[in-house]
Amino acid sequence: MKYKKNSKEDFIKLVQSEILTSSEVLEELKVSRQSLSSLVKRGKLTPIKELPRVRLFLREDVEARKEIAKEIQAKYNTVLMNKQ
Repeated sequence: MKYKKNSKEDFIKLVQSEILTSSEVLEELKVSRQSLSSLVKRGKLTPIKELPRVRLFLREDVEARKEIAKEIQAKYNTVLMNKQ
């Protein structure tokens, strides 16, 4: 693949900022490895590339999942407050 001047560097910056490894996703979502596997199996989060010991995810997909998790937590907290 041929790159124009700076395009390789730009591409590297893009990948570094927009692609997350499984470990980074675990930190971002504050979930266990088992929970991440469950999210993937249930189609709630889709890796863009899977290798035997590595999964890569788009940051925007992880951010979207994070927002969904916040909404679910808020609903759960509301239900708990109403039961008290």
